[in-house]
Amino acid sequence: MESILNENYWDQRYQNNETGWDIGTISTPLKDYIDQLKDKSIKILIPGCGNAHEAEYLYHSGFTNVYVIDLSKIPLDNFSSRVPEFPKSHLIQGDLFDYTGQFDLILEQTIFCAIEPKLRNAYAKKAAELLTPNGKLTGVLFNREFVEGPPFGGNTDEYKSYFNIYFSNVSIEPCYNSIKPREGSEVFMICKK
Repeated sequence: MESILNENYWDQRYQNNETGWDIGTISTPLKDYIDQLKDKSIKILIPGCGNAHEAEYLYHSGFTNVYVIDLSKIPLDNFSSRVPEFPKSHLIQGDLFDYTGQFDLILEQTIFCAIEPKLRNAYAKKAAELLTPNGKLTGVLFNREFVEGPPFGGNTDEYKSYFNIYFSNVSIEPCYNSIKPREGSEVFMICKK
């Protein structure tokens, strides 16, 4: 899917160390969600994974079927150097909108706020296509506006307008466990196919 926020754009952001979204570890809301998952064999995709702190946490927690995708090779290389034993075949450089596969869970942390807002409906549709029946799209979204992006903000009503089309059950609630700088500005989403 064509976007001005392409591979070159993201490569430059990493090369210039303009990665304010990267908190250097997994976010608390996703960590707490992952910690309650019992089946460590489920197939998980993390789109727009960046430095993939979530994948690192999953992998070290015993999850064996984790895949990551990003437009830029730079964060994938960063992740691979931190977790060299992670399967190389599960590191995918490419555009999520061109990717095919089936997953039980998609973890959302940074891609939705990084894509241009005009692509949000297409993202919701693509996430639903990539999920198995009863699969879930789960993660953290901003509940605030930004002057310009990325990141691009939004609110619960807007998000529901996208996800309710493609998912049978959409829950979006304020995060109670955000990191301090993001307190009051995040929501946690669970969308079931």
